Amino acid sequence: MNEPRTVAPELAARGGVGAAVRHESAHLHVAGEATYVDDIREARGTLHAAFGLAARAHARIRSIDLAAVRAAPGVVAALCAADIPGENNVGPILRDDPILAAGTVDYVGQPVVLVVAETVGAARRAARLARIDYEDLPAVLTIEEALARRSFVLPTVTLARGDADAALAAAPHRRRGRLRIGGQEQFYLEGQIAYAVPQEDGGMLVYNSTQHPGAAQHQVARALGVPANRVTVECRRMGGGFGGKETQGDLPACAAAIAARRLGRPVKLRYDRDDDITITGKRHDFLVEYDAGFDDAGRILGLELVLASRCGFSADLSGPVNDRAAMHADNCYFLPAVRIVSHRCKTNTQSSTAFRGFGGPQGMLAIEEVIDEIARALGRDPLEVRRANFYGPGRDLTPYDMRVEDFVADRLFAELERSSDYAARRAAIREWNRRSPVIKRGIAMTPVKFGISFTATFYNQAAALVHVYYADGTVLLNHGGTEMGQGLYTKVAQVVAHELGVGLDRVRVSAADTGKVPNASATAASSGSDLNGKAAQAAAREIRARLTAFAAERFGVAPEAIRFADDHVELGDLKRITFAELAKLAYYARVQLSASGFYRTPKIHYDPRTLKGRPFFYFAYGAAVSEVAIDTLTGETRLLRADILHDVGRSLNPAIDLGQIEGGFVQGMGWLTSEELWWGAEGRLMTHAPSTYKIPVASDVPADLRVALWSRGENVEDSVHRSKAVGEPPLMLAISVLHAIKDAVASVADHAASPRLDAPATPEAVLRAVEELRARADAR
Repeated sequence: MNEPRTVAPELAARGGVGAAVRHESAHLHVAGEATYVDDIREARGTLHAAFGLAARAHARIRSIDLAAVRAAPGVVAALCAADIPGENNVGPILRDDPILAAGTVDYVGQPVVLVVAETVGAARRAARLARIDYEDLPAVLTIEEALARRSFVLPTVTLARGDADAALAAAPHRRRGRLRIGGQEQFYLEGQIAYAVPQEDGGMLVYNSTQHPGAAQHQVARALGVPANRVTVECRRMGGGFGGKETQGDLPACAAAIAARRLGRPVKLRYDRDDDITITGKRHDFLVEYDAGFDDAGRILGLELVLASRCGFSADLSGPVNDRAAMHADNCYFLPAVRIVSHRCKTNTQSSTAFRGFGGPQGMLAIEEVIDEIARALGRDPLEVRRANFYGPGRDLTPYDMRVEDFVADRLFAELERSSDYAARRAAIREWNRRSPVIKRGIAMTPVKFGISFTATFYNQAAALVHVYYADGTVLLNHGGTEMGQGLYTKVAQVVAHELGVGLDRVRVSAADTGKVPNASATAASSGSDLNGKAAQAAAREIRARLTAFAAERFGVAPEAIRFADDHVELGDLKRITFAELAKLAYYARVQLSASGFYRTPKIHYDPRTLKGRPFFYFAYGAAVSEVAIDTLTGETRLLRADILHDVGRSLNPAIDLGQIEGGFVQGMGWLTSEELWWGAEGRLMTHAPSTYKIPVASDVPADLRVALWSRGENVEDSVHRSKAVGEPPLMLAISVLHAIKDAVASVADHAASPRLDAPATPEAVLRAVEELRARADAR
């Protein structure tokens, strides 16, 4: 096992950078005292809202009868699109996503009516009483239907390099196939919620569970028809986000604010779980088709890849999600001649949105399927084919023309192969399968290379405020990042504590607030620590520079002899005073003890029309080995063991990083094994509750889970303390679970043929794959 890099004892003891300290709100979480939006003490006169939802996938609204709604007990108001004072839209890029449907409805579950009542229950009951007369219109529900009708939310994009057709034609071997990749519900613990409180002079304060308070602020301002400076959005913490609160939180924020403005009273809108899953967007599901040409070693010579995703009824973030899918369809592999076609399909379903990985997982899964199929065609271990296709010297240019300058997947892969005892276990599994007629085992090892930065280049910026209070030397930190349980606030506080030489207990982080740090980017793309950590570091360094200059003059000491550490300031060999004492002296000398910091990611550039450039600052790497068992009579699967080695650079906090890796892996495992989204023939999402939608539980985590941070990890780029992002990349480590299941299914026919197994590999899907493979074997 690789242990995390050690840190200086005094820093570890004080909770500075590199220390494995607990989450800053852990004590509040376990005591049930952490304040989420629904826990905020309600102001006098607070009302509650609920949506009335569309019952058709695609229809014209003939009329809306709200008489029964308005007559229901406790109802204060029932609003339609015509009652919105400003713009009826929450589309983040294209303005194509109404707050309340007007004229037509575009999916089952689309909000049409907003009911406001004295209690939550009264609002929800009354919302069901709306009578809507529809004229049904043709609905497009599947990717296949959308492709047949050329129904797209955005134009098709092609990413190409070299002559793929010529390379395919000349290749010694060729393999064609298709793969279905399911979507995924974010299933955050805290559902979507907003609490809007009217302020003086037309202002509006909105408490919102959102990953992007700045976007929510602007959406609310547009919906109210007021300037942005009249709206403040605040978020102290979320109970999970996973991308599902990057744009999806804007709808309840706008609706609550509209009702609060109209009625002059605070309004809270909190979805129940069924409505939450029914209304909100999911991870994009994909249909993948591939045509690969390769040599005897399995090295890819030419590849055509078609990625078609179900985007839903509006564009939302489907453009950048699908761009990232295309740009991650190389994963760790050099593709000399490649054409990737990306279709963004418009369907009458929920508008698909961000989810951890943001398209990257689907692109990676596509190329890993290609690699696996090549290996099976040649009768080789997929590990050998993966290694044969790795980036390397002279083979280091991505399909989007970015040179891979930090490739370490080969070294990391080799280490994990040894530490996991992969070869011996693979041989033992083959022997087990020869003797076991019902329970079959499989093993797979897959790598991850994930690009870090927003592909929307302008988002790669952040600002932060750091205040030092002269009375006691304590520090208050505020930045534009949001805390959703991932530990961002803890890491950024550690960075500030390190710069000022104070203990972590001396630094407090306040809620993300658009009135303090404006124009902040979403906390997404795994960039939270990179961006906000650097901005906070800049602010803290500015304060330290001022204090250093003051101390040097005051005490007659050379600036380079002054050291901040352990809550003290060492003034060369002359004197040692507390940080608090120096802060007080500086204040009385009229030295500013507050600073703002700003950071913009360097080097990146990108043309969204051609998908060419350098969209990423650096790459994060990892690898996983998964061993599974399947029951060939029922299709049930179990993950027996997982070995994970992940590169986080120089970890800011190993405890938090390990937690992110474990959580991401399990969430990815759920996406690929149990979490199935299913729509009925009329476009209604049937898996809209925990009773029908199955996320992993504690018993799904393997009893033998071995997770380590790569001890040699170090970011070659100037990230915050040479760390690497860790939020999204670990999710894709779970691709090894799906491929281990596929390996187990293949043993049914003694690996003579390749199983047809889509994702998620539910028991039903596994059983179908087993039976189909047996039928093919019997037909020979």
